[in-house]
Amino acid sequence: MTIQGMMLIAGVPVAGTEPVFCATDPRSGEAIGPEFGSATTADIDRACRQAEAAFDEYRALAAMRRAQFLEAIAERIEAAADSIVTCASRETGLPPARLRGELVRTTGQLRQFAALLGSDGWAEPCMLTADPERLPTPRPDLRRRNIGVGPVAVFGASNFPLAYSVAGGDTASALAAGCPVVVKGHPAHPATSELVARAICAAVTACGLPPGIFSLVNGAGTEQGAALVAHAAIQSVGFTGSRAGGVALMKIAAARPAPIPVHAEMGSINPVFLLPQALTDRRVEIAEGYLASLTASAGQFCTNPGVVIGCASKEWEEFCALAAELLHDIASAPMLTARIHAAYEAGLNRLADHPNVSHASRGNVGSGPHDCAAALFRTDAASFVADGDLADENFGPSSLLVTCRDPHEMQMVAEALEGQLTATLHAEATDMISARDLLTILERKAGRIILNGWPTGVEVDAAMVHGGPFPASSDGRASAVGTLAMRRFLRPIAYQNFTDELLPPELSG
Repeated sequence: MTIQGMMLIAGVPVAGTEPVFCATDPRSGEAIGPEFGSATTADIDRACRQAEAAFDEYRALAAMRRAQFLEAIAERIEAAADSIVTCASRETGLPPARLRGELVRTTGQLRQFAALLGSDGWAEPCMLTADPERLPTPRPDLRRRNIGVGPVAVFGASNFPLAYSVAGGDTASALAAGCPVVVKGHPAHPATSELVARAICAAVTACGLPPGIFSLVNGAGTEQGAALVAHAAIQSVGFTGSRAGGVALMKIAAARPAPIPVHAEMGSINPVFLLPQALTDRRVEIAEGYLASLTASAGQFCTNPGVVIGCASKEWEEFCALAAELLHDIASAPMLTARIHAAYEAGLNRLADHPNVSHASRGNVGSGPHDCAAALFRTDAASFVADGDLADENFGPSSLLVTCRDPHEMQMVAEALEGQLTATLHAEATDMISARDLLTILERKAGRIILNGWPTGVEVDAAMVHGGPFPASSDGRASAVGTLAMRRFLRPIAYQNFTDELLPPELSG
Protein backbone atom coordinates (compact mmCIF):
# COMPACT_ATOMS: atom_id res chain seq x y z
CA MET A 1 0.00 0.00 0.00
CA THR A 2 1.20 3.50 -0.87
CA ILE A 3 1.19 6.27 1.72
CA GLN A 4 -0.50 9.32 0.19
CA GLY A 5 -0.87 11.68 3.15
CA MET A 6 -4.62 11.18 3.19
CA MET A 7 -7.48 10.85 5.60
CA LEU A 8 -10.18 8.33 4.69
CA ILE A 9 -13.78 9.46 5.15
CA ALA A 10 -16.21 6.62 4.50
CA GLY A 11 -13.59 5.06 2.23
CA VAL A 12 -12.90 8.24 0.24
CA PRO A 13 -9.34 9.69 0.40
CA VAL A 14 -9.34 13.31 1.58
CA ALA A 15 -6.24 15.50 1.68
CA GLY A 16 -7.20 17.84 4.50
CA THR A 17 -6.05 21.43 4.81
CA GLU A 18 -4.02 23.77 7.03
CA PRO A 19 -2.35 23.27 9.38
CA VAL A 20 -0.31 20.55 7.72
CA PHE A 21 1.96 18.31 9.75
CA CYS A 22 4.18 15.28 9.41
CA ALA A 23 5.76 12.67 11.66
CA THR A 24 9.20 13.07 13.23
CA ASP A 25 11.79 10.32 13.59
CA PRO A 26 12.31 10.16 17.38
CA ARG A 27 15.87 8.90 16.95
CA SER A 28 17.08 11.77 14.79
CA GLY A 29 14.49 14.52 15.20
CA GLU A 30 14.14 14.69 11.42
CA ALA A 31 10.79 15.23 9.74
CA ILE A 32 9.32 12.26 7.87
CA GLY A 33 7.18 12.81 4.80
CA PRO A 34 4.62 12.99 3.44
CA GLU A 35 2.77 15.96 4.85
CA PHE A 36 -0.75 15.42 6.15
CA GLY A 37 -3.54 17.95 6.16
CA SER A 38 -5.91 18.53 9.06
CA ALA A 39 -9.62 17.81 8.91
CA THR A 40 -11.95 20.77 8.52
CA THR A 41 -15.21 21.10 10.41
CA ALA A 42 -16.95 19.98 7.21
CA ASP A 43 -14.74 16.87 7.01
CA ILE A 44 -15.60 15.88 10.56
CA ASP A 45 -19.28 16.55 9.98
CA ARG A 46 -19.24 14.38 6.85
CA ALA A 47 -17.50 11.50 8.66
CA CYS A 48 -19.95 11.66 11.57
CA ARG A 49 -23.04 11.97 9.35
CA GLN A 50 -21.88 9.01 7.25
CA ALA A 51 -21.40 6.98 10.44
CA GLU A 52 -24.86 7.95 11.65
CA ALA A 53 -26.42 7.00 8.31
CA ALA A 54 -24.68 3.60 8.37
CA PHE A 55 -25.56 2.73 11.97
CA ASP A 56 -28.98 1.11 11.58
CA GLU A 57 -27.90 -1.05 8.65
CA TYR A 58 -24.67 -2.09 10.34
CA ARG A 59 -26.16 -2.91 13.75
CA ALA A 60 -28.92 -4.94 12.06
CA LEU A 61 -26.35 -7.29 10.49
CA ALA A 62 -26.23 -10.82 11.82
CA ALA A 63 -23.46 -11.12 14.40
CA MET A 64 -21.60 -13.56 12.15
CA ARG A 65 -21.44 -10.92 9.38
CA ARG A 66 -19.75 -8.56 11.80
CA ALA A 67 -17.43 -11.38 12.86
CA GLN A 68 -16.47 -11.98 9.22
CA PHE A 69 -15.75 -8.27 8.86
CA LEU A 70 -13.39 -8.28 11.87
CA GLU A 71 -11.63 -11.33 10.45
CA ALA A 72 -11.29 -9.54 7.10
CA ILE A 73 -9.65 -6.54 8.80
CA ALA A 74 -7.18 -8.83 10.57
CA GLU A 75 -6.31 -10.59 7.32
CA ARG A 76 -5.65 -7.33 5.48
CA ILE A 77 -3.49 -5.96 8.30
CA GLU A 78 -1.46 -9.17 8.22
CA ALA A 79 -1.08 -8.90 4.45
CA ALA A 80 0.41 -5.43 4.89
CA ALA A 81 2.41 -6.32 8.00
CA ASP A 82 5.87 -5.59 6.59
CA SER A 83 4.90 -2.12 5.38
CA ILE A 84 3.02 -1.30 8.58
CA VAL A 85 5.85 -2.40 10.89
CA THR A 86 8.52 -0.58 8.89
CA CYS A 87 6.48 2.61 8.85
CA ALA A 88 5.56 2.40 12.54
CA SER A 89 9.17 1.83 13.58
CA ARG A 90 10.28 4.87 11.61
CA GLU A 91 7.57 7.10 13.10
CA THR A 92 7.82 5.92 16.73
CA GLY A 93 11.40 4.73 17.21
CA LEU A 94 10.06 1.44 18.57
CA PRO A 95 11.98 -1.66 17.43
CA PRO A 96 10.45 -3.81 14.69
CA ALA A 97 10.35 -6.88 16.96
CA ARG A 98 8.21 -5.01 19.49
CA LEU A 99 5.92 -3.76 16.74
CA ARG A 100 5.50 -7.20 15.17
CA GLY A 101 4.35 -8.44 18.55
CA GLU A 102 1.97 -5.51 18.77
CA LEU A 103 0.61 -6.26 15.30
CA VAL A 104 -0.10 -9.85 16.39
CA ARG A 105 -1.90 -8.48 19.43
CA THR A 106 -3.93 -6.16 17.20
CA THR A 107 -5.09 -8.90 14.85
CA GLY A 108 -5.56 -11.24 17.80
CA GLN A 109 -8.00 -8.94 19.55
CA LEU A 110 -9.94 -8.43 16.32
CA ARG A 111 -10.31 -12.21 16.09
CA GLN A 112 -11.15 -12.44 19.79
CA PHE A 113 -14.15 -10.18 19.28
CA ALA A 114 -15.07 -12.11 16.14
CA ALA A 115 -15.11 -15.30 18.21
CA LEU A 116 -17.26 -13.62 20.87
CA LEU A 117 -19.80 -12.71 18.22
CA GLY A 118 -20.11 -16.42 17.46
CA SER A 119 -22.23 -16.82 20.58
CA ASP A 120 -25.06 -14.82 22.13
CA GLY A 121 -22.92 -14.02 25.17
CA TRP A 122 -22.10 -10.50 24.00
CA ALA A 123 -25.83 -9.64 23.70
CA GLU A 124 -26.59 -11.13 27.16
CA PRO A 125 -30.13 -12.17 26.17
CA CYS A 126 -32.57 -12.53 29.05
CA MET A 127 -36.14 -13.80 28.71
CA LEU A 128 -38.88 -13.66 31.34
CA THR A 129 -42.14 -15.13 30.08
CA ALA A 130 -45.53 -13.73 30.98
CA ASP A 131 -47.36 -14.93 34.07
CA PRO A 132 -51.00 -13.81 33.83
CA GLU A 133 -51.88 -15.63 37.08
CA ARG A 134 -49.35 -13.80 39.23
CA LEU A 135 -50.80 -11.90 42.17
CA PRO A 136 -51.37 -9.13 42.97
CA THR A 137 -50.64 -8.14 39.34
CA PRO A 138 -49.93 -10.21 36.21
CA ARG A 139 -46.36 -10.26 34.95
CA PRO A 140 -45.77 -9.13 31.35
CA ASP A 141 -43.53 -10.97 28.91
CA LEU A 142 -40.11 -9.26 29.13
CA ARG A 143 -37.06 -9.90 26.99
CA ARG A 144 -33.75 -8.04 27.11
CA ARG A 145 -30.62 -7.84 25.00
CA ASN A 146 -27.69 -5.48 24.34
CA ILE A 147 -27.43 -3.30 21.25
CA GLY A 148 -24.77 -0.88 20.04
CA VAL A 149 -24.97 2.69 21.33
CA GLY A 150 -24.31 4.36 17.97
CA PRO A 151 -21.28 5.95 16.25
CA VAL A 152 -18.13 5.95 18.39
CA ALA A 153 -15.20 8.38 18.31
CA VAL A 154 -11.84 6.67 18.89
CA PHE A 155 -8.55 8.42 19.64
CA GLY A 156 -5.26 6.80 18.64
CA ALA A 157 -2.61 6.50 21.36
CA SER A 158 1.01 7.54 20.89
CA ASN A 159 2.64 4.61 22.70
CA PHE A 160 0.77 1.79 20.94
CA PRO A 161 0.56 2.78 17.25
CA LEU A 162 -1.24 -0.46 16.41
CA ALA A 163 -2.93 -2.08 19.42
CA TYR A 164 -4.42 1.18 20.79
CA SER A 165 -4.75 3.08 17.56
CA VAL A 166 -6.69 2.94 14.31
CA ALA A 167 -7.57 -0.78 14.44
CA GLY A 168 -6.86 -1.18 18.15
CA GLY A 169 -9.01 -2.41 21.00
CA ASP A 170 -11.42 0.54 21.04
CA THR A 171 -12.13 0.25 17.32
CA ALA A 172 -12.38 -3.55 17.42
CA SER A 173 -14.78 -3.59 20.38
CA ALA A 174 -16.95 -0.80 18.94
CA LEU A 175 -17.21 -2.47 15.53
CA ALA A 176 -18.00 -5.79 17.25
CA ALA A 177 -20.81 -4.05 19.15
CA GLY A 178 -22.35 -2.86 15.88
CA CYS A 179 -21.13 0.73 16.17
CA PRO A 180 -19.58 2.69 13.29
CA VAL A 181 -16.24 4.27 14.20
CA VAL A 182 -14.63 7.62 13.43
CA VAL A 183 -10.94 7.56 14.42
CA LYS A 184 -8.96 10.68 15.24
CA GLY A 185 -5.48 9.55 14.21
CA HIS A 186 -2.54 10.37 16.45
CA PRO A 187 -0.33 13.00 14.78
CA ALA A 188 2.85 11.20 15.86
CA HIS A 189 2.26 8.28 13.47
CA PRO A 190 0.00 9.50 10.63
CA ALA A 191 1.47 7.29 7.90
CA THR A 192 1.02 4.18 10.02
CA SER A 193 -2.55 5.28 10.68
CA GLU A 194 -3.21 5.70 6.95
CA LEU A 195 -1.87 2.22 6.14
CA VAL A 196 -4.05 0.57 8.78
CA ALA A 197 -7.08 2.66 7.78
CA ARG A 198 -6.67 1.54 4.19
CA ALA A 199 -6.71 -2.08 5.37
CA ILE A 200 -9.97 -1.46 7.24
CA CYS A 201 -11.57 0.30 4.27
CA ALA A 202 -10.55 -2.60 1.99
CA ALA A 203 -12.28 -4.98 4.41
CA VAL A 204 -15.41 -2.80 4.39
CA THR A 205 -15.56 -3.01 0.59
CA ALA A 206 -14.79 -6.73 0.45
CA CYS A 207 -17.58 -7.48 2.93
CA GLY A 208 -20.11 -5.32 1.09
CA LEU A 209 -20.76 -3.11 4.10
CA PRO A 210 -21.84 0.55 4.16
CA PRO A 211 -18.68 2.69 3.83
CA GLY A 212 -19.75 5.06 6.60
CA ILE A 213 -18.99 2.48 9.29
CA PHE A 214 -15.34 3.62 9.33
CA SER A 215 -13.50 6.91 8.85
CA LEU A 216 -10.07 8.27 9.77
CA VAL A 217 -9.65 12.01 10.34
CA ASN A 218 -6.42 13.82 11.13
CA GLY A 219 -5.37 16.96 12.92
CA ALA A 220 -2.19 18.57 14.14
CA GLY A 221 -3.80 19.92 17.32
CA THR A 222 -6.76 19.33 19.58
CA GLU A 223 -9.45 21.15 17.61
CA GLN A 224 -10.43 18.15 15.47
CA GLY A 225 -10.79 15.86 18.47
CA ALA A 226 -12.90 18.42 20.30
CA ALA A 227 -15.18 18.86 17.29
CA LEU A 228 -15.52 15.10 16.93
CA VAL A 229 -16.61 14.58 20.55
CA ALA A 230 -19.01 17.53 20.34
CA HIS A 231 -20.72 16.26 17.19
CA ALA A 232 -24.34 15.24 17.78
CA ALA A 233 -23.96 11.99 15.82
CA ILE A 234 -21.26 10.62 18.12
CA GLN A 235 -22.70 8.56 20.97
CA SER A 236 -19.59 7.38 22.85
CA VAL A 237 -15.84 7.96 22.98
CA GLY A 238 -12.83 5.67 23.41
CA PHE A 239 -9.62 7.42 24.49
CA THR A 240 -6.16 6.34 25.68
CA GLY A 241 -3.78 9.08 26.71
CA SER A 242 -3.01 11.68 29.33
CA ARG A 243 -5.18 12.69 32.25
CA ALA A 244 -5.40 16.24 30.93
CA GLY A 245 -6.52 15.02 27.51
CA GLY A 246 -9.08 12.61 28.89
CA VAL A 247 -10.58 15.13 31.31
CA ALA A 248 -10.80 17.73 28.53
CA LEU A 249 -12.83 15.31 26.39
CA MET A 250 -15.03 14.40 29.37
CA LYS A 251 -15.88 18.09 29.84
CA ILE A 252 -16.79 18.51 26.18
CA ALA A 253 -18.97 15.39 26.25
CA ALA A 254 -20.71 16.47 29.47
CA ALA A 255 -21.46 19.95 28.08
CA ARG A 256 -23.31 18.66 25.01
CA PRO A 257 -27.10 19.11 24.89
CA ALA A 258 -27.24 15.31 25.07
CA PRO A 259 -24.18 14.25 27.13
CA ILE A 260 -22.37 11.05 26.16
CA PRO A 261 -19.94 8.73 27.97
CA VAL A 262 -16.19 9.06 27.49
CA HIS A 263 -14.31 5.85 28.16
CA ALA A 264 -10.88 7.28 28.89
CA GLU A 265 -7.87 5.27 30.04
CA MET A 266 -5.57 7.94 31.46
CA GLY A 267 -2.59 6.26 33.06
CA SER A 268 -1.41 5.36 36.52
CA ILE A 269 1.62 5.15 38.81
CA ASN A 270 0.96 1.44 39.42
CA PRO A 271 2.21 1.10 43.01
CA VAL A 272 4.28 -1.91 44.04
CA PHE A 273 4.32 -3.02 47.69
CA LEU A 274 7.33 -5.08 48.81
CA LEU A 275 6.60 -7.00 52.00
CA PRO A 276 9.41 -8.01 54.40
CA GLN A 277 9.74 -11.75 53.76
CA ALA A 278 9.61 -11.25 50.00
CA LEU A 279 12.50 -8.78 50.29
CA THR A 280 14.45 -11.19 52.48
CA ASP A 281 13.98 -14.12 50.11
CA ARG A 282 13.95 -12.49 46.67
CA ARG A 283 15.33 -8.96 46.72
CA VAL A 284 17.78 -9.57 43.87
CA GLU A 285 15.11 -11.16 41.70
CA ILE A 286 12.65 -8.39 42.60
CA ALA A 287 15.18 -5.64 41.80
CA GLU A 288 15.94 -7.16 38.41
CA GLY A 289 12.25 -7.56 37.58
CA TYR A 290 11.52 -4.02 38.73
CA LEU A 291 14.13 -2.43 36.48
CA ALA A 292 13.06 -4.52 33.51
CA SER A 293 9.44 -3.49 33.99
CA LEU A 294 10.29 0.16 34.62
CA THR A 295 12.50 0.68 31.58
CA ALA A 296 10.82 -1.47 28.90
CA SER A 297 10.09 0.66 25.81
CA ALA A 298 11.66 3.66 27.58
CA GLY A 299 9.04 3.36 30.32
CA GLN A 300 6.29 4.38 27.92
CA PHE A 301 3.67 1.96 29.18
CA CYS A 302 0.64 3.05 31.16
CA THR A 303 1.40 0.17 33.54
CA ASN A 304 5.06 0.74 34.36
CA PRO A 305 5.83 0.76 38.13
CA GLY A 306 6.08 4.44 39.06
CA VAL A 307 6.27 3.98 42.83
CA VAL A 308 7.64 1.17 45.02
CA ILE A 309 6.84 1.01 48.73
CA GLY A 310 8.71 -0.91 51.42
CA CYS A 311 9.29 -0.89 55.19
CA ALA A 312 12.57 0.40 56.61
CA SER A 313 15.01 -2.48 57.12
CA LYS A 314 18.44 -3.69 56.10
CA GLU A 315 16.83 -5.73 53.29
CA TRP A 316 14.92 -2.69 51.99
CA GLU A 317 18.12 -0.62 51.91
CA GLU A 318 19.92 -3.42 50.09
CA PHE A 319 17.10 -3.58 47.56
CA CYS A 320 17.21 0.20 46.99
CA ALA A 321 21.00 0.12 46.58
CA LEU A 322 20.83 -2.78 44.13
CA ALA A 323 18.08 -1.12 42.07
CA ALA A 324 20.16 2.07 41.90
CA GLU A 325 23.23 0.09 40.82
CA LEU A 326 21.34 -1.80 38.13
CA LEU A 327 19.88 1.42 36.78
CA HIS A 328 23.36 2.81 36.05
CA ASP A 329 23.84 0.19 33.34
CA ILE A 330 20.58 0.80 31.49
CA ALA A 331 21.05 2.51 28.16
CA SER A 332 18.94 5.48 27.17
CA ALA A 333 16.24 5.13 24.53
CA PRO A 334 14.30 7.58 22.37
CA MET A 335 10.90 8.67 23.60
CA LEU A 336 8.00 8.72 21.19
CA THR A 337 7.73 12.47 20.66
CA ALA A 338 9.47 15.72 21.58
CA ARG A 339 6.44 16.65 23.69
CA ILE A 340 6.55 13.42 25.71
CA HIS A 341 10.31 13.84 26.20
CA ALA A 342 9.92 17.43 27.40
CA ALA A 343 7.18 16.41 29.84
CA TYR A 344 9.35 13.59 31.18
CA GLU A 345 12.31 15.89 31.78
CA ALA A 346 10.04 18.42 33.49
CA GLY A 347 8.80 15.65 35.76
CA LEU A 348 12.35 14.69 36.67
CA ASN A 349 13.18 18.30 37.49
CA ARG A 350 10.06 18.61 39.64
CA LEU A 351 11.12 15.60 41.71
CA ALA A 352 14.76 16.72 41.88
CA ASP A 353 13.70 20.11 43.24
CA HIS A 354 11.34 18.71 45.87
CA PRO A 355 12.66 19.34 49.40
CA ASN A 356 11.60 15.90 50.67
CA VAL A 357 12.86 13.87 47.71
CA SER A 358 16.41 12.66 47.13
CA HIS A 359 17.93 11.51 43.88
CA ALA A 360 18.91 7.83 43.99
CA SER A 361 20.22 6.94 40.55
CA ARG A 362 20.25 7.91 36.88
CA GLY A 363 20.79 5.73 33.83
CA ASN A 364 22.98 6.48 30.84
CA VAL A 365 22.20 9.69 29.00
CA GLY A 366 22.03 9.28 25.23
CA SER A 367 22.88 11.71 22.46
CA GLY A 368 19.61 11.59 20.51
CA PRO A 369 17.27 14.59 20.67
CA HIS A 370 14.51 12.59 22.39
CA ASP A 371 16.67 10.14 24.34
CA CYS A 372 15.72 9.72 27.98
CA ALA A 373 17.69 8.38 30.91
CA ALA A 374 15.95 6.26 33.54
CA ALA A 375 15.87 7.70 37.06
CA LEU A 376 15.13 6.65 40.64
CA PHE A 377 14.17 8.95 43.50
CA ARG A 378 13.53 8.37 47.19
CA THR A 379 11.16 9.81 49.79
CA ASP A 380 9.46 8.76 53.02
CA ALA A 381 5.86 7.71 53.59
CA ALA A 382 4.88 10.83 55.55
CA SER A 383 6.06 13.11 52.73
CA PHE A 384 4.33 11.00 50.10
CA VAL A 385 1.02 11.05 51.96
CA ALA A 386 1.25 14.78 52.70
CA ASP A 387 2.01 15.89 49.14
CA GLY A 388 -0.30 14.60 46.44
CA ASP A 389 2.04 15.90 43.73
CA LEU A 390 4.44 13.06 44.56
CA ALA A 391 1.80 10.63 43.32
CA ASP A 392 1.56 12.27 39.88
CA GLU A 393 2.47 10.07 36.93
CA ASN A 394 5.70 10.94 35.13
CA PHE A 395 5.29 9.06 31.85
CA GLY A 396 8.63 7.41 31.21
CA PRO A 397 11.27 5.32 33.05
CA SER A 398 11.33 7.13 36.39
CA SER A 399 10.16 5.76 39.71
CA LEU A 400 9.90 6.81 43.34
CA LEU A 401 11.02 4.58 46.24
CA VAL A 402 8.92 5.23 49.36
CA THR A 403 10.21 4.17 52.77
CA CYS A 404 7.64 3.33 55.46
CA ARG A 405 8.40 2.97 59.16
CA ASP A 406 6.08 -0.02 59.60
CA PRO A 407 3.15 -1.90 57.98
CA HIS A 408 0.71 0.69 59.31
CA GLU A 409 2.45 3.43 57.32
CA MET A 410 2.38 1.15 54.29
CA GLN A 411 -1.41 1.00 54.64
CA MET A 412 -1.50 4.80 54.98
CA VAL A 413 0.33 5.09 51.65
CA ALA A 414 -2.17 2.71 50.05
CA GLU A 415 -5.10 4.75 51.40
CA ALA A 416 -3.57 7.97 50.03
CA LEU A 417 -3.42 6.64 46.47
CA GLU A 418 -5.76 7.78 43.72
CA GLY A 419 -7.37 5.24 41.40
CA GLN A 420 -4.86 3.00 39.63
CA LEU A 421 -4.79 0.70 36.64
CA THR A 422 -2.73 -1.79 38.64
CA ALA A 423 -1.33 -2.46 42.09
CA THR A 424 1.28 -5.12 42.88
CA LEU A 425 2.10 -7.11 46.00
CA HIS A 426 5.32 -9.05 46.50
CA ALA A 427 4.70 -11.34 49.45
CA GLU A 428 5.69 -14.71 50.87
CA ALA A 429 3.89 -17.00 53.31
CA THR A 430 4.81 -15.04 56.44
CA ASP A 431 3.65 -11.79 54.78
CA MET A 432 0.05 -12.92 54.31
CA ILE A 433 -1.50 -10.95 57.17
CA SER A 434 -0.04 -7.69 55.88
CA ALA A 435 -0.89 -8.70 52.32
CA ARG A 436 -4.55 -9.24 53.21
CA ASP A 437 -4.74 -5.88 54.96
CA LEU A 438 -3.28 -4.17 51.89
CA LEU A 439 -5.47 -6.15 49.53
CA THR A 440 -8.60 -4.86 51.25
CA ILE A 441 -7.46 -1.31 50.47
CA LEU A 442 -6.09 -1.99 46.99
CA GLU A 443 -9.33 -3.60 45.82
CA ARG A 444 -10.87 -0.13 46.22
CA LYS A 445 -8.00 1.54 44.38
CA ALA A 446 -7.08 -0.58 41.35
CA GLY A 447 -8.56 -2.41 38.39
CA ARG A 448 -5.96 -5.20 38.43
CA ILE A 449 -3.89 -6.52 41.34
CA ILE A 450 -0.75 -8.58 40.70
CA LEU A 451 0.88 -10.97 43.16
CA ASN A 452 4.62 -11.62 42.82
CA GLY A 453 4.85 -10.29 39.29
CA TRP A 454 5.00 -7.00 37.39
CA PRO A 455 2.24 -4.88 35.86
CA THR A 456 3.75 -4.38 32.40
CA GLY A 457 2.34 -6.87 29.95
CA VAL A 458 -1.46 -6.82 29.73
CA GLU A 459 -2.98 -10.16 28.76
CA VAL A 460 -5.77 -9.77 26.21
CA ASP A 461 -8.51 -12.11 27.38
CA ALA A 462 -11.95 -12.33 28.91
CA ALA A 463 -10.74 -12.10 32.52
CA MET A 464 -8.57 -9.00 32.05
CA VAL A 465 -9.48 -5.59 33.48
CA HIS A 466 -7.51 -2.67 32.08
CA GLY A 467 -9.12 0.26 33.82
CA GLY A 468 -9.67 1.41 37.35
CA PRO A 469 -11.18 4.10 39.55
CA PHE A 470 -10.68 7.70 38.43
CA PRO A 471 -8.20 9.04 37.38
CA ALA A 472 -6.84 5.74 36.03
CA SER A 473 -9.94 5.69 33.86
CA SER A 474 -13.12 7.71 33.56
CA ASP A 475 -15.30 4.71 34.41
CA GLY A 476 -13.92 2.11 36.81
CA ARG A 477 -16.63 -0.37 35.78
CA ALA A 478 -15.11 -0.77 32.31
CA SER A 479 -12.03 -2.30 30.71
CA ALA A 480 -10.11 -1.09 27.66
CA VAL A 481 -8.64 -4.58 27.06
CA GLY A 482 -10.25 -7.99 26.60
CA THR A 483 -13.79 -8.93 25.71
CA LEU A 484 -15.18 -6.86 28.60
CA ALA A 485 -14.22 -3.81 26.50
CA MET A 486 -17.21 -4.44 24.22
CA ARG A 487 -19.64 -3.54 27.03
CA ARG A 488 -18.54 0.09 26.85
CA PHE A 489 -20.31 0.46 23.50
CA LEU A 490 -23.46 -1.52 24.25
CA ARG A 491 -26.66 -0.58 26.03
CA PRO A 492 -29.49 -2.81 27.29
CA ILE A 493 -32.93 -2.67 25.75
CA ALA A 494 -36.08 -4.49 26.91
CA TYR A 495 -39.04 -5.65 24.79
CA GLN A 496 -42.39 -6.03 26.58
CA ASN A 497 -45.20 -8.26 25.27
CA PHE A 498 -43.66 -8.59 21.79
CA THR A 499 -44.64 -11.21 19.23
CA ASP A 500 -41.96 -13.47 17.73
CA GLU A 501 -42.34 -11.75 14.36
CA LEU A 502 -41.00 -8.50 15.79
CA LEU A 503 -38.42 -9.88 18.23
CA PRO A 504 -34.73 -10.14 17.31
CA PRO A 505 -33.65 -13.78 16.66
CA GLU A 506 -31.79 -14.17 19.96
CA LEU A 507 -34.98 -13.33 21.91
CA SER A 508 -37.62 -15.17 19.89
CA GLY A 509 -39.15 -18.51 20.74
